Order: sequence, then structure tokens, then C-alpha cells
Amino acid sequence: MATQRAITRCVIPVDGPFSLAAAAAFGFGPVTGGPQPNASQMRLAFVADDLVSHAGAVLCQQPDGGLVADISGDADPDLAVAQIRRILSLDADVSGWLAAGAADSVLGRVQAEHPGLRPVLFSSPYEAAVWAILAQHRYRTQAAALRRRLGETAGASLELAGAREVALPTPARLLEVEEVPGIDPARMTRLHGVAEAALSGHFDVAGLRAMTDAAAMTWLQQVRGLGPFYSMLVYLRATGVTDGLALGEPRLAACLRHCYGLAETPDEATVVRLAEAWRPFRTWAGVLFRVAGDRAGLPFEQPPRPASRPGRAA
Repeated sequence: MATQRAITRCVIPVDGPFSLAAAAAFGFGPVTGGPQPNASQMRLAFVADDLVSHAGAVLCQQPDGGLVADISGDADPDLAVAQIRRILSLDADVSGWLAAGAADSVLGRVQAEHPGLRPVLFSSPYEAAVWAILAQHRYRTQAAALRRRLGETAGASLELAGAREVALPTPARLLEVEEVPGIDPARMTRLHGVAEAALSGHFDVAGLRAMTDAAAMTWLQQVRGLGPFYSMLVYLRATGVTDGLALGEPRLAACLRHCYGLAETPDEATVVRLAEAWRPFRTWAGVLFRVAGDRAGLPFEQPPRPASRPGRAA
């Protein structure tokens, strides 16, 4: 059990439409134990942005739309709240998001079908990069089991609203881990590389957000194991950028074909053209269309790729 300070209760104001229940049902990023449809609260356990402490949070939504967060763990509560705002995409001015839905009737319809849904992010680029290494050539359920095992081996265990949630180890602690059942030596070496990159500042959120999309993904690919696909995941799904476009992500193209009623799967040029109306929230729109496609029953899981093709999605 990790050291836990006394619980600090914080109020987190929310600007614009937001549904904590929709976030709890998201089933991606930091949500542990899989999606929680119709949940009245969300429990989070994560490595804090200082990379040396852990935070736990139990979140509940109030009638006025704001959140109440009970913060625990050994992280600074103010730091944890700022990170939670990024995780739940509460740190952006949503007026542009609503305007994008008004400009594109298809996006507006999908927004209305998923009221208050915003992207739920990995708690940090470091944690997203750890996930990327664990997920390569594996089904998502397998990767989630390995993530939990890694957390139980060297991370932090936090009691949150009567339930135990497990957080990943800090980068320094991860460097000390030599063996975890189910994680092969080559993958452990890449995890150590992620930890070293985190400690060197390679995953700094502000720095990544200040880069262009192409520069950020090129920078991230310097970390062994983060190929084009997973560098895009770390950048778009962990930093909080709102206007990055997931070009080359086959699931997005398939979901756009479904949502727009296209005769064929759009190529990259068509995706770019469609996405112009989503500015400055192309990241959010891409995530929302992915969710819409998933909930419409479009196939998700693909068989793991051969080991000779690193850096691609499982």
C-alpha cells in the first residue's frame, strides 16, 4: 500500500457540457478496470506529473456540472487537480468545440448523440508510452492485464472509495524492475528506455504541446519502441492538444466512412478535407468519431501483428 495523505476535497469547475458518466464509460486512457457505464463516480490512480509521487482521486459530478474530487496519495493535491483537468479534457475553452459542431452537421449530430463526452486521456505521456510498449502485438485486454501486474509489482496501491486501484511505478522505480511475469526481457528493456526518457524530460507536456504535430511525433520516435502509430497515440492521447489530426489511423478512416455515409473508406486527403471544419478541435472530433464507430459495432480488435513489425498497433 502506498503512503496516503489525508484526503483533500477539491472543487473543479467545468466550462461547458461535460458528463462524468460518459467519461467513466470511455474505457480508455487512465480508466482502470474497463469502462463503467452509468457510473456515478470515477476513480483514478496515476503517477503525478512530477514523476516521483502518486495521486488517487475519487470524482463525482454535481448538479451544476462541476466536479468534487477527493484527492489522496503522496502527490501535491494542486498538482493532481491540474493533471485531472488535463486527463478529462477540462483545461480547454470549449467554445471552439461547440462552434465546430455547428459548422459540420455530421459532427454536430455525433456530439448530440454523445452529450458531454470529451476525450479521456492517459494521465501523462510517460504512462501512455508505457502502455504503448505493453500493447505492441497484444490485444488490449492482455496489455491491460500486464499494466496492472506491473503496477502491483512496483507501483502504488491506493484505496479509493472502498476499492483498490493500482498505479504504474514512477520512472525511477521502473528502472529498478528487472522482471515481471508476462513481460519478456526485450520489452522490459524498452520499458527501461521509456523510464529513462521520462527522467530526462523527453515527455514534458508543455514542450510537446509547443511543437508542431510532425515535430512532436518525430521527437517521440527517438524513444525505442515508439514507432509512427504509438508516437501519435502518446502525442494526441496524453498531452491534451486539441487540434492534432490522427492521419494514418485506420480506425478513424473507417469510422468516418460510417458516420458520413461515404461509399468507400476515405484516403488521407479526404480525411484532411473533412477535418478542416473541426478546427481547432480536430483531436476531439477524431476521438468522438472513433467512439461513435465503436458503439455502432464496427470491429475493433485486430489479431496481433507479427513480431517483425514493431511500433504498430496490436
